[in-house]
Amino acid sequence: MLVDAYSKRVFNMAFQFTGRYEEAEDLTQDIFFKLYHALPKYDRTKDFTAWLLTLAKNHLIDAYRRTKWEKAHRDEFDERLSGKDAVESPEERLLREASRKAVWAGLNSLPPETRMALILRDIQGKSYEEVSQILSIPIGTVKSRVNRGRLELARILRSKKETAHDL
Repeated sequence: MLVDAYSKRVFNMAFQFTGRYEEAEDLTQDIFFKLYHALPKYDRTKDFTAWLLTLAKNHLIDAYRRTKWEKAHRDEFDERLSGKDAVESPEERLLREASRKAVWAGLNSLPPETRMALILRDIQGKSYEEVSQILSIPIGTVKSRVNRGRLELARILRSKKETAHDL
């Protein structure tokens, strides 16, 4: 019942964090296995969804720290980044692909905690309050991480653009 109710949400979170479909599937399965063993520890006075997403977030960060994988593309985010032009030239497609890769590379270079805050807030569209609850940190810390992440990502992208321009 829990898998039916929450698997899409957990999978989306894993996919947005890894950018790889197969890896997200494996991590989703691992998270539900972990959930099964953690259920006796669940405090019924707390919000279950927030508890589950926190468990998922911690598992994803732990998996990242263990493997240090590189993030690949994510279709939904790619559409946001590139817009939805019906017809584009090969040059436009190459520029869009280069921009998408630069953004993902920049996201990958951020610390996991900052990246997770950006993914939850800017990609998943969660409110600061929701991000605060999922990450189990104060709202001020969420705002700080999101702002710091945005600034750092912008700095990284500017640096890559300047480097490419100099070539």
